[in-house]
Amino acid sequence: MSILSLQNVVKNYHNHTAVDNVSFDVPKGSIFGLLGPNGAGKTSLIRIITTITMADSGKVLLDGKVINFNSPSQIGYMPEERGLYKKMKVGEQLLYLAQLKGMPNKEAKKKLHAWMDKFEILSWWDKKVEELSKGMQQKIQFIATVVHDPKLLILDEPFSGLDPINSNLIKDEIDQLNKNGTSIIFSTHRMEQVEEICENIILINNGKKVLEGNVSQIKINHKENLFHVAFDNSQLRVDSLAGFTILDSASDGLTVKLDHGMTSNHLLGSLIGKGAEIKSFNEILPSINDIFIKRVGKSEE
Repeated sequence: MSILSLQNVVKNYHNHTAVDNVSFDVPKGSIFGLLGPNGAGKTSLIRIITTITMADSGKVLLDGKVINFNSPSQIGYMPEERGLYKKMKVGEQLLYLAQLKGMPNKEAKKKLHAWMDKFEILSWWDKKVEELSKGMQQKIQFIATVVHDPKLLILDEPFSGLDPINSNLIKDEIDQLNKNGTSIIFSTHRMEQVEEICENIILINNGKKVLEGNVSQIKINHKENLFHVAFDNSQLRVDSLAGFTILDSASDGLTVKLDHGMTSNHLLGSLIGKGAEIKSFNEILPSINDIFIKRVGKSEE
């Protein structure tokens, strides 16, 4: 079951196609990565999903229903460019933003106090936003995004400007929200965070979808038959193996690429035949960053 479904969505601006016939589904309860280089069309897609703009053609379904003017109350969106009013007091601003999402004043105040108490920032209630550091403002923006308990949370570079301690704090809250059933779209340029956080991803470039699927399966699909083998007998040195390309050779092991028709069993047999005492044997899978660079480059050709 999908929390969000895009079907053949197109968006044009003057002579530029920002979103070009894009379709994908976000599984309910998942953390889903929306990836792409600058100018790929990510922001245009998010604006369509949040009804800030409308698609020229195609369909967008939220929890099985075509998005409409009520949909934003079920979505929490934290943009990369933060949208807080600098001169406004923190508490007043959070109450205002919560009420825009349809929350009654009393309920909003109670939930906001609970969130600010959790982050140990209740003393900031009467401070102006401009008095806060970028990291502090980030916490306020996060609370504004989640206070109305959205079904779908869209986070664009949520850790930007945060120190490691506060990054882990926000990461833990994202994880807890997800465990409690919130579906999350996570957009970032930091691919190591994608591998750590996301279950499924879509990669777009020049407005088109170029890759979609489960993160683990995508890495398997892009593997290049590379293996690292460590030896127990550290004096052994292997400089050549018939049927294999040695990419790196050291006294304690090898990095090897299988030639066509060869398998990992062939590699093990060849090494044991040379007297290797195998300490560890691991296939090297490409990182999401490697795949990102390769697929974006390919789509540019």
